[in-house]
Amino acid sequence: MKGKRRQHSAELKGKVAVAAIRGVSTVQEIASKYEVHPTLVAKWKRTALAGLPTVFSNGTGKQDEDEQRLRGQLYEQIGRLKVENDWLKKKSELLD
Repeated sequence: MKGKRRQHSAELKGKVAVAAIRGVSTVQEIASKYEVHPTLVAKWKRTALAGLPTVFSNGTGKQDEDEQRLRGQLYEQIGRLKVENDWLKKKSELLD
């Protein structure tokens, strides 16, 4: 049985992906230079190319995600307060 799987840093993945995107060397040459499997080179290249549009979006994707999370929390709080308010109205009617 082989040892543990190697964990590659984001920096190495970026270097390999940029080298693959440039296309100066073949995938096999890049894989041997960085000592990774050729399928990883192709996978990291696809991932980098797929992520390029979000790089130039000025962080609006994360901002939208944060706003969605905040909106969900606020709606949840509104719902709880409405239920509590309705319950208090019923209770006050019973006391009168």
